[in-house]
Amino acid sequence: MWKMFERAGNQVISLVIQIMLARLLSPQDFGMLAIMVVFIALGNTIVQSGLNTALVQAPSVDESDYSTVFWMSFVVSILLFGILFFIAPSIAEFYSMEAIVWPLRILALILIINAYNSIQVAKITRNLEFRKIFRATVISAVISGGLGVVAAIANAGIWALVIQQLTYQILSCIVLATQVNWRPKLVFEIKRAQNLFSFGWKLLVSGLLDTGYQSLSDLIIGKQFSSFELGLVSQGKKYPQALGRLLDGAIQPVMMSAVSSVQCELTYVKRLVRRALKTSTYFIIPSMAFFALAADPLVRLLLGDQWLPCVPFLQMYCFIYALLPIHTSNLQALNGVGRSDLFLKLEIIKKSYGVAVLLFTAFVVRDAYAIVFGYMLTGVISTFINAWPNRSIIHYSIREQMGDIVPSFVLTAVSIAIAWPVSLLSLPLAATVAFQMALMAAVYLGLSKAFHIEALDYILQVCKEFVKK
Repeated sequence: MWKMFERAGNQVISLVIQIMLARLLSPQDFGMLAIMVVFIALGNTIVQSGLNTALVQAPSVDESDYSTVFWMSFVVSILLFGILFFIAPSIAEFYSMEAIVWPLRILALILIINAYNSIQVAKITRNLEFRKIFRATVISAVISGGLGVVAAIANAGIWALVIQQLTYQILSCIVLATQVNWRPKLVFEIKRAQNLFSFGWKLLVSGLLDTGYQSLSDLIIGKQFSSFELGLVSQGKKYPQALGRLLDGAIQPVMMSAVSSVQCELTYVKRLVRRALKTSTYFIIPSMAFFALAADPLVRLLLGDQWLPCVPFLQMYCFIYALLPIHTSNLQALNGVGRSDLFLKLEIIKKSYGVAVLLFTAFVVRDAYAIVFGYMLTGVISTFINAWPNRSIIHYSIREQMGDIVPSFVLTAVSIAIAWPVSLLSLPLAATVAFQMALMAAVYLGLSKAFHIEALDYILQVCKEFVKK
């Protein structure tokens, strides 16, 4: 529940801030940010090197482990910052975006900040103290968002987005530091570093493959098309991604910690994974379906007509992120039981055909819509790839998984069919969205109650227990 509050607080505040920034800034500004974020995301993956997950997954850790991982991450972050600082002009020239040289250099400071912050988050996650992350997230999101909006009003352009991104990371690190009783010590144990890295390096490679693959479309669109079109794709992806991270991201990190603590009891692990998959799917499927249904009036209402070309991208990404629970539940299960080797093999397989589809749609079809459609296609295939190993690892077959998520798909389809005709009534935009949301929620929850859907009963029980505490 605290993870849900943290995700909800962050995404709601970020949504409001992003809407305000979208009205103040241009698609070109968001396109430039998308290019810069690619390099920061890759850098963060290298800085953490899978070691933060190794700290969570390990059966036991002590203070020397935390310090050892920190010094490894810190040294790597300094090196990467220096590299990005010097190659920033070359990146700007390659993408014909001369304005991003200094913004990229300043944004790269996030790598150094996260070298410290990732240890704090790992410590909190291991101890399931998610209330602390909730406080840090909400405070950071409010203050950084306000600074970003003020900068945008002052015509700071791309710098408004840089200020918002950088101050969020700084404030999050500071607020967590006031709550977490940990400071790095001058300790570095080579043997422990080797043990943790033996698990983490596979996650590092997997993370680079995934981040690189997810970012490759942005790099190609930014070069092959324009920063304007990249801004539209980025904006279309941003909101379904935020919603997916809110709903699924509130469950999966907790599941990872829980699975790690009982990794030798595979029957218990299967129960945890099934619960996570059912609960995530119950939330995400109807939410993404509604978002896709109401995409046009929502974009007109919140972002303005200048962003209408991003509607098809938004709807396609709703489909992509609707499949998120199947991916994350299976992959987190593998990490939780210490099978990062299988995790890496799956990433290599998925990215092999994923890159092939991406290159075909980008350089043969040469169409941005085809690129995103390619992600939809590979997303469907990847659900089966990710689910396959767990049929033997935790004895959770694909047939069982499909049976667990089918109720959410069926109830969502019925709810959408009933709510869709509202769009034909020519109501005001706000009334259309509100009426469709209320109608769909009533049908979905009503049918869930009528057919005794397990996920709803479980959620209600958890809420009752949380309120009593």
